[in-house]
Amino acid sequence: MQLWELFLIGAALSMDAFAVSMTDGMTEPHMKPWKAILIALLFGVFQGVMPVIGYYFSSIFASLVEKIAPWLSFAILLILGGKMVIDFILGQRSGRKEVRGTGAMKLLVQAVATSIDALAVGVTFLATDTAGGLPLHIALCGLVICAITFAFSIAAVLIGRKAGDKFADKAQLIGGLVLIGIGVKILIEGLI
Repeated sequence: MQLWELFLIGAALSMDAFAVSMTDGMTEPHMKPWKAILIALLFGVFQGVMPVIGYYFSSIFASLVEKIAPWLSFAILLILGGKMVIDFILGQRSGRKEVRGTGAMKLLVQAVATSIDALAVGVTFLATDTAGGLPLHIALCGLVICAITFAFSIAAVLIGRKAGDKFADKAQLIGGLVLIGIGVKILIEGLI
């Protein structure tokens, strides 16, 4: 595999993390810089580790990933997004304008949900012998994917923070709808 191909794979895998990171930035426009770095690092690590796990456990994951990954990602993102939409509606009815931060558990669930498809990439790496059969090569692939996702995610959080300032009153609703939309997109891609 050429390096440019690996960069394209990393960019493609990071798109869901990019969108969710932007949503996190929008819903918490006054987020501390350390938290933005933590979000990007969490998404990067999960996107980088999942292909390595898929590579080494491909015999277990191959059929499982193809069958349930889109449904699992969809369900997780639907629940997270749906909760955000419901919280927004309830907040509008009660008149409170509370902006909730993104907690550690929610970030962890988001990172897992957006990286499940990377397991399938790891299976593909083994099937096509992309990593050359050497542990160092697959680790390098994971590291490149991690770095790309980190860069995209940190940029997305910063963009989301700017947008969150402009759309602060609707950020939670928009964020919830974005998460639901990403879940639907993952499901459709998985079924096609």
